[in-house]
Amino acid sequence: MIFTIFTQNKYTLKQTFILFIIFLTFESFAQEKHPENYFRNPLDIPSVLAGTFGELRSNHFHAGVDLKTQGKEGLKVFATADGFVSRIKVAQFGYGKTIYVSHPNGYTTVYAHLSKYADKIEKYVKKVQYKKENYQTGNLFFKEDKFPVKKGDIIAYSGNTGSSGGPHLHYEIRNTKSEHILNPLIFGLHPEDTIPPVFQSLMVYPLNTHSRINKQNKSAIVSIKKIKNGTYISDQIFANGNIGFGVRVFDRLNKASNKNGINSLEMLVNGKRTFYHKMEEFSFAESKFINLHIDYPYYKKYKRRYQKTYKEEVNKLSTYKELIKNGKLEIKEGFNYAVEIIAKDYKGNATSLKIPIIGKPFNKVIPQSKDTTEYKIIATNFHKFKKENVTVAFPKNTFYENFFLDFKVEQGIAKVHSPTLPLNKSFTLTFDVSKYSEEEKKQLYIANVEKPTYPIYQYTRKKDSTFFTTTKTLGKYSLRSDTQKPSISLLYFKDQQWISKLNTLQVKIYDEGSGIKNYRATIDGKWILMEYNHRKKIATYDFKDKKLPGSKHIFKIVVSDNVGNTKMLSATFYKKQLN
Repeated sequence: MIFTIFTQNKYTLKQTFILFIIFLTFESFAQEKHPENYFRNPLDIPSVLAGTFGELRSNHFHAGVDLKTQGKEGLKVFATADGFVSRIKVAQFGYGKTIYVSHPNGYTTVYAHLSKYADKIEKYVKKVQYKKENYQTGNLFFKEDKFPVKKGDIIAYSGNTGSSGGPHLHYEIRNTKSEHILNPLIFGLHPEDTIPPVFQSLMVYPLNTHSRINKQNKSAIVSIKKIKNGTYISDQIFANGNIGFGVRVFDRLNKASNKNGINSLEMLVNGKRTFYHKMEEFSFAESKFINLHIDYPYYKKYKRRYQKTYKEEVNKLSTYKELIKNGKLEIKEGFNYAVEIIAKDYKGNATSLKIPIIGKPFNKVIPQSKDTTEYKIIATNFHKFKKENVTVAFPKNTFYENFFLDFKVEQGIAKVHSPTLPLNKSFTLTFDVSKYSEEEKKQLYIANVEKPTYPIYQYTRKKDSTFFTTTKTLGKYSLRSDTQKPSISLLYFKDQQWISKLNTLQVKIYDEGSGIKNYRATIDGKWILMEYNHRKKIATYDFKDKKLPGSKHIFKIVVSDNVGNTKMLSATFYKKQLN
């Protein structure tokens, strides 16, 4: 008996030891996959987020986190771990001034919207800019020995460059090999967050012609109310057939009033999970599927985003897990359903929305005939249509589904369906301009005129009597003429003035028609680097860039718009050189 117990205990201890080893191995693997203490805070102030990872943005998911910089520019930005600067890019839009640091653990960190780089790097970048005589550098790639960095080294200063909407630091962590983006919070960035997400509204959708929601075959906003902190309940829904849900929901973090995106969204039906979406990692290639993840038509019309708790068949997002029937519900007569949608932030703060559903029989409604046109789209086929002087060409798989295209030309405006339909690829829009003179052609461009009073310039390629553009946005387009030259004005000084106390030289440049294409500035005939803030429409030259011999100097700037209208301004200034 004693021997038997000893044998059993020995076996149990052996099993426990094996399980312990497996657990340690798993923990070790998890730490290797996402090393929590490897990276430091890129700033020397507490982390407060202006934007969260995977947040819903126009045509993409947010690829990192936006760290608040206390409303200021020029905060020190630190390398978050040992590594080397592997890439630098300066662009007018997008990320603006960006630096990429590759690390030996297989990750790359990205720091964007910077005001400037650390001294050694800044000197190199400006050398490239002056050599190219261009503010934009394109991608500059480096080997390990060019700019090695240690954890905590200053690599740049925070700013507001590119398409930034205010001073902040955009920070990313990517898998170096795959270029997949991962949530920086996984790696130990810990902003304070004890506040659960907030549900704003609920939408329910009939998913076929036979489905009914409160006797109707159309989507409906259902009233919700908060019954306690972290719990909401909706009005009772009477339904039949296949239905789906969408929610408007946001999160807030401590010490910040702005609304942020959530980390995960799940749905339970009678206690069983049928849908789960979590933003921890994704690729840039799949980010476009955001327009299938949200109710895109509603967003385009009302600028409000409903996240679906069901997956469209053509949606290739990898962030969906544990789906049952893709999150779509089949409501049967005589059955009750307890649906619960749970939103969580990264810290695990959760909010629940409970939705009671009763399966009710409804009178059958004869399906209404669908609108048809002469332009039938088969999504997997190439299509090319012509109307008057306008041709549209759609590559294979431009669209996600088959439908009838609304295409017409009236009073010179080409209507290419509705902008509420999301596209997978760009299409080509071509205008025949043979009726215009050569001089008139020079001033013409293609514009999006969905809002007629605010036409948007489309990059227009011209070949003889054919103008064409590519775009991923349906809607109204027309030819516009721009005969006005850009505007240029001096700021803070006048012609023939002493400006010894000024550290910078600034001009305001803008164009009311096709928009600014490029500008070139010189002092005494030599190219100078002027950084253009497209929001303020101000171009700035820093006198620290180059030492100017003598005191009298001639400043000249030439500005061109997108159709070639050109304006030149010249001014003489006097400046003493300060040591």
